[in-house]
This record gives sequence, structure tokens and C-alpha cells, in this order.
Amino acid sequence: MKILVVGSGGREHALCWAIKRSPLCEALWCAPGNAGIAQVAECLPVKAEDVPGIVALAQEKAADLVVVGPEAPLVEGLVDALKAVGIKAFGPSAAAARLEGSKGFMKDFCARHDIPTAAYARFTDAEAAKAYVREQGAPIVVKADGLAAGKGVVVCPNEADALAAIDMIMTDRAFGVAGGEVVIEEFLQGEEASFFAVIDGKTAIPFGAAQDHKRVGDGDTGPNTGGMGAYAPAPVMTPEIVDEVMEKIVTPTVTGMAAEGNPFQGVLFAGLMITAQGPRLIEFNVRFGDPECQVLMSRLKSDLVPLLAAAADGTLDTVAVEWFDAAALVVVMAAQGYPGTPLKGTEIRNLAAADAVPEAVVFHAGTRAEGGKVLADGGRVLGVAARGRTVKEARDRAYEAVDRIDWPEGFCRRDIAWRALER
Repeated sequence: MKILVVGSGGREHALCWAIKRSPLCEALWCAPGNAGIAQVAECLPVKAEDVPGIVALAQEKAADLVVVGPEAPLVEGLVDALKAVGIKAFGPSAAAARLEGSKGFMKDFCARHDIPTAAYARFTDAEAAKAYVREQGAPIVVKADGLAAGKGVVVCPNEADALAAIDMIMTDRAFGVAGGEVVIEEFLQGEEASFFAVIDGKTAIPFGAAQDHKRVGDGDTGPNTGGMGAYAPAPVMTPEIVDEVMEKIVTPTVTGMAAEGNPFQGVLFAGLMITAQGPRLIEFNVRFGDPECQVLMSRLKSDLVPLLAAAADGTLDTVAVEWFDAAALVVVMAAQGYPGTPLKGTEIRNLAAADAVPEAVVFHAGTRAEGGKVLADGGRVLGVAARGRTVKEARDRAYEAVDRIDWPEGFCRRDIAWRALER
């Protein structure tokens, strides 16, 4: 098969890395890609959000399958546009992608289909939102309704923080049009986990669980980020919890979306809080997580390509998933200034030495090649992943690889997987 992957981050590098290993992969392109992806795929200068450009590229290359990595082109209808010209695509339609594109839509959908989630209210008026906060009290969670690159959620320990978050999102428009509406939610207590299911519109296959580390600093301190590291499997996701998530969250979503005329195809990422009352849905994403995708691909033993194709074809009941009996962990190396304005253009050295650590691989998230050098070109720049017999072995290998990289302008958390290691 000739396959085009859309995106330029660590998630897309991990997908390309896994797809390249498939004997079914005849040709592999990535648009726009990055310096690391260029080592396994031909990178083409078309932006992921350029829907007409991606469609034209897929037609030019006669791609058999397009795998859409990031959420923005999914919400903008890239899969619909590809299918309209007869090109198979992995990912949901724009209508189904509203599960991530609008937090208000997702919460209303959960209410319609009795999916366990936090109590909530939606507001397009800032003063009404503030009145609700004063009525409910804190802690409370304030969310921008639309896409905000993983940064539109503010967990507010007190009322003053919640009122300030409403102003930031709705009045200051820190996240642009995504902040035209806010969703205000009950604060859930428990342990967070990321759960994935691959879906073909009617059938759902569990596709592993991981734990992400959202805050920028050790000990889960500092502002939220797009993710500073992850590991899998997640000990909190016991077989019993997985069964409950499939029964009460994933299956009702599959049947509900189909019943409403918007069948979901692609990967559904359920952000969960495992509470004393059982798993509760925090949010849906309609694509692989980043950095969770890196650990999922590191653990995946079976061929990824038949799974992606079956999801697009509606034939998932013919495919099985097999995992390595191992743990995987990824450490994100970010540029100074992240999650604010990152320092770009600094050189990253010794990447080959990091890749030489046993069972380790360096996934590029925000890099570019220039004059034979690899330069930082984003906030989250590298995802240093490793596999091991245990989470501790995977962690030790990942940090050994991190420590071989020569990049003074980068930083990382040093406590990835602390929850698993405390158990």
C-alpha cells in the first residue's frame, strides 16, 4: 500500500515509524513531517491544515490510505474531502470529530447517551459563567469549548482562579475563537488515564491505555502542557476497569454516534478519571494522543497497517491486536520557554548516541533539518522513548537516552511514571 501520513509531530513520527515496519507498506509520505520523520518517510511541504492541498497531494501520489494525525484537519473535514474523491482515510468525519472539536457537543452527547462524566454547564456569556462559578464554588474546571492545542483547560482550586480563567478565555480570547463558549465542569478526584479504542463505525477494539503527565514540572507542578511524558501499560487500568470503560463509555459512544447519523471511524481517545465510583469521562479526543502514541507504537507487536485499513473499511472484526509483553515510556524534551513562547533554532546534537541505547528510539516532535543540523522548531521538540520488561527498566533506558543528547536549551521532567513506580 502507498500511505500518506498527515502531521508533523511526535505522534506522526511514531505512526510513520510503525507503518514503515509493515511489509504492506510500499511507499510512505508525510505532510509536512519533520527532521526525524524524514528518516523513515518522504516529507512533502503541505501543511496538515491545508485540506485542499492534502487532497491534491493524495491524488497526485495515488495514495491507497491517508492517516490523519492531528485533530485540526479532522475537525475541518479532511476525511470527508478525501472520501469525496475516492481516497480511503483513517480518521473520523467532521461531524464525528465534534466529539473533540466542541467540548459542549461532547458533554451534551454524553448526557443524551448516559455516559458517565462530570456535571457541567455551557456558557456563551462571561457574566453568566461567573455567576455559575459563584453558585457552584471551587475547585472547579473551566474549559474553552473549541480546539486549543491541549491548553484550553484550566483546573481552578478557588473561585478567583475560575473567574480569571473565564476572563482569559472569553474576554481576552487567549485561545481565539475556541473561547467563544466555555464549559464549566465539576472537579473530579481520582487518577487520570488515557484509553484508546480503534473503531470502524460499528465495531470497537480496545487499543491500550497509558498515563500522560500534563504539567510542565516535576511533581505535577506548573501549568498544563500538551504532555511531558507518558508510559504504558497504566496499572490503574485493570482488566475490570477496561471492561467497564468499554461497556459504559466506548460502546455507547459507537452506538450513539451511529444512531445520530454520524458513525465514528478512526481512533477514539478517552481521557478518564478513575474515581472511587468508577471511571468517568473527562474528554474525548478523536486521534492518537501525543505523547501516548509513542508508547503505544513502542508496545505494538502486530502490524499497524491492517488495523488502520480495517477501521477505514469497516472490517475491524477481521483484525486482531497483539502487544509485546513489555512496558514503554517516553520522556518529552521541550525547548526553554515552553509552554509559553519556546526558544527556537537551537541545535540538537548526539541523537544517534541516544538512539543506540537498547530498545530506545528518539521521536521528533518539533524539529527541522538545516545545513546538516537538527534544530529545535517547536515547544515539545523530542520524545525519547524506550521499552523494557518493567516500567522501571523502560524509564531507566529512556533517561539514559535523554542524558546522551547534547541540547543545553532543552529540558524535561525527571519523574515520568512516578505513580507506577510508587505502587
